[in-house]
Amino acid sequence: MGRLTTHVLDTAAGCPGQGIAIRLFRLQGASAELIREAVTNDDGRVDSPLLDGAAMEAGSYLLEFAAGDYFRARSVPLSEPAFLDIVPIRFGISDQGAHYHVPLLISPYGYSTYRGS
Repeated sequence: MGRLTTHVLDTAAGCPGQGIAIRLFRLQGASAELIREAVTNDDGRVDSPLLDGAAMEAGSYLLEFAAGDYFRARSVPLSEPAFLDIVPIRFGISDQGAHYHVPLLISPYGYSTYRGS
């Protein structure tokens, strides 16, 4: 059964990104439908898949990570406005039966992602 998961690693501090708010949108043309909100746990993960079962549909999606709020809560000095505040990752799901894992590696001034397993 297909599912969508994520996790966040704070590469500046060398620890999981704990307490980061995440929003998941389904994209259709110019519209974006909010379908899930979550917050990362102590391990930088969401406690359950963001999508699974019948909700796991092929299409285009957007994950938004509230990185600026996370760094502010950790008292990390940021410029104003922050260089990275909301980090967007747009991606596609083509196989509803597959596991899509979209990790975020974040610091105050850079990030990377990849399709994980």
